[in-house]
Amino acid sequence: MRQASISRKTNETAVAVTVSLDGTGRHDIKTGIGFLDHMLEQLARHSLIDLDITAQGDLHIDAHHTAEDTGIALGQAISQALGDRKGITRYGTAYVAMDEALSRVSLDISGRPYLVWKVAFPTQKLGDFDTELFREFFQAFAQNSGITLNVENIDGFNSHHIAESCFKACARALRQAVEMDPRQQGRIPSTKGSLKG
Repeated sequence: MRQASISRKTNETAVAVTVSLDGTGRHDIKTGIGFLDHMLEQLARHSLIDLDITAQGDLHIDAHHTAEDTGIALGQAISQALGDRKGITRYGTAYVAMDEALSRVSLDISGRPYLVWKVAFPTQKLGDFDTELFREFFQAFAQNSGITLNVENIDGFNSHHIAESCFKACARALRQAVEMDPRQQGRIPSTKGSLKG
């Protein structure tokens, strides 16, 4: 089983993440940020990656550090669970519609982290959560997982639907990319012979 656990502790947050790439989408998520929990539950459910996350952060200031550090720890856990990347599909692309919203995510488990973020939210907040923090989460996730990640919202006017379609599209693309490709037969899918940067 491709599994990993990461613990990250700073003066601002304490985050623990456990992932199982070959799971069923089971999740137990408690970040203290209700809307982020909801999005991470979607990520687990639609990627079929089992995901346990607990985070305690300085939410009396705002949600920035908790959202970013959760992205860091999740990215590190997925990178560790992928191991040497032998036999993985590597690439994934998904379009997800949610009511009026449509989002596309394409990603490459390349070892060369990069985020392209083409998402604009019509509101500054979802509940108490600043919508600008979604970019911070995905930036931290991409940087620490070693994934080239392209996220684009194509249509939509409801911030909740836009965010959820982005997370679900990321989940579906991630599911494709981490899957074992039987035709690779244990090979690393790169002419370089490495997907670790």
